[in-house]
Amino acid sequence: MGDFPVLDGQLFLFQGDSITDCGRRAASAPFGGGYPSIFIERMTAAFPERKVRYLNKGISGDRVTGLRDRWEDDVIRHQPDWVSILIGINDLHGFLRDPANGVSVETYRERYDSILATTREKTGANLLLLDPFYISLDRETGQSFRSTVLDLIPQYIAVVHEMAAKYNAYHLKTQELFQQHLQYREAEAFCPEPVHPNHTGHMVIADAMMRALTG
Repeated sequence: MGDFPVLDGQLFLFQGDSITDCGRRAASAPFGGGYPSIFIERMTAAFPERKVRYLNKGISGDRVTGLRDRWEDDVIRHQPDWVSILIGINDLHGFLRDPANGVSVETYRERYDSILATTREKTGANLLLLDPFYISLDRETGQSFRSTVLDLIPQYIAVVHEMAAKYNAYHLKTQELFQQHLQYREAEAFCPEPVHPNHTGHMVIADAMMRALTG
């Protein structure tokens, strides 16, 4: 991994919702107990000579609209060299429960595009975009909330793919990754419910992040 692109002296900032937050503002401060912490541990083990700085700014329950509202304070002013973003499942959930107060695919695209454009313009940071995911195999179309989420989530994922191409970002296809794992193990191996991974689920994400950044 000698060509790994996260370099000595750089600042790597994690951004997202509860999956990123994962207790970073409470008992698991400052990085949380999820994939950011595991990624940091893996980086430390793989590159002991690199003094990389880290910030986790994920906030539980957040949506892309919330990211946009706090982006100047929580991202731009820190002038990061790297920004990873995992956002979208709360946007989708909120839209299904109450379309008038949720975040539609169109708004998701508009706000996501806005924060990425601002980030590139004001920081020049490298970007790593993670697809929103839902760890479930419920395929009874329209018969349950879970199946409805799985029917709609490809539209939100398509936005992330679009943004990754537009901004030449590193990209982690998280939903696809977990669906591959579900061919071999039950969902409970990775999460107690479809949204919030357990330690193994977070390990899957952190490991895939390391691989995504190598090519």
